[in-house]
Amino acid sequence: MQPDDFVQWFRQAAPYIHAFRGKTFVIALGGEVVRDGRFFTLTHDINLLTSLGVRLVLVHGARPQIETRMEERGLDVHYHKGVRVTDANTLECVIQAVGQVRVDIESLLSMGLANSPMANAHIRVSAGNFITAQPMGVRDGLDLLYTGEVRKIDTTALNYRLEDGELVLLSTLGYSPTGEVFNLTLEDVATSAAIALRATKLLFLFGHEGVVDQRGNLQTELTALEAEEFLSANPNVNEDVRLYLPQAIRAVRRGVARAHLVSHNVDGGLLMELFSHEGIGTMISRETLETMRQAVIDDVGGMLQLIEPLEEQGVLVKRGRELLEREINRYSVLEHDGKIIGCVAIHPFPDSKMAEMACLVVHPDYRDEDRGAVLLRHVELQARSQGMESLFALTTRTSHWFVERGFTQATVDELPIEKKNLYNYQRRSKVFIKPLKN
Repeated sequence: MQPDDFVQWFRQAAPYIHAFRGKTFVIALGGEVVRDGRFFTLTHDINLLTSLGVRLVLVHGARPQIETRMEERGLDVHYHKGVRVTDANTLECVIQAVGQVRVDIESLLSMGLANSPMANAHIRVSAGNFITAQPMGVRDGLDLLYTGEVRKIDTTALNYRLEDGELVLLSTLGYSPTGEVFNLTLEDVATSAAIALRATKLLFLFGHEGVVDQRGNLQTELTALEAEEFLSANPNVNEDVRLYLPQAIRAVRRGVARAHLVSHNVDGGLLMELFSHEGIGTMISRETLETMRQAVIDDVGGMLQLIEPLEEQGVLVKRGRELLEREINRYSVLEHDGKIIGCVAIHPFPDSKMAEMACLVVHPDYRDEDRGAVLLRHVELQARSQGMESLFALTTRTSHWFVERGFTQATVDELPIEKKNLYNYQRRSKVFIKPLKN
């Protein structure tokens, strides 16, 4: 990585580092991650998250390890709609496999190798009977026996350990008040824990890049409704997505801020998903991540980050922090997942029934989907609501953009008298006007 690339990445990650401190993440991973040796590198990323003050709950599965033990004992494997049917002999294999995976994970999290990402790591791991379970019972006429589902999560005990700086390790075993042991699904344990803890993030690490449509396009962001529609429209989606995506929907609808489906095959994929704008997997939210709203004083810093590069290039007239703060009520911002990615200002001239659209800026990473048009429509609605009959803009570089959106070139004399008197003839900005239809 070049120095400039590293600096840019680190600056991009900084807001997330600040936002994630003290927040709870639930990370779910299948037993294949441990079996195939990928958990070794994942420990480095887990160590980084804990060092940044993230409260971590790690939920592990053990499906391949269970099936290996069943094969060794000559036992048949039975599933019903993706859920293992657990008889008494299978349950013995489950308990043995889960115990072995838990030991393997705890040993790797205990590393403190010098000259490695785990140097001076002090990850304290807590595990215990945090899950009360109940039997799934009979489904479609089939008794699932010792296969269970989460009945209750002991959030008091979990929060006590998380507040004490411990990483909590949950496995797919649950216990009933009568002392029975049940085999639970990874997705049920992870989702139930995230909901009970009101986690900021629920992350499923699995063997695919995320949710991919029929054309092979990765769906980087989906609302809960869009995810449901995707599942309905894509009945042949891979089994893992069919398993995890409904749980992600359930999680965000019950209070988890974000759910993610991320590939465990990408080294550092967890960090790339969490600490970059674009991520590498699929993020599920309850509602759309983008909102348009009135700007406030606290937005000025983010707005300046958008505006200043264009001011230096001469695309925009210099404004400065003081002017932005004085006129903040004239500005609107477009926000994406808490980050300001666009802004625009409206300056009405009531006597002329005209309004100026000014300082329309979109972050370079978000220009492909024409969010400028979103800002324009917002200003048009504002202008109409204030009784304006036309909208005008001054530009030196983006004439074609305005023409493509219904503006026509005009003269300085057609501007409101107040604006005409302030026109900068040295800058020689072109004037564009658009009539507003009611």
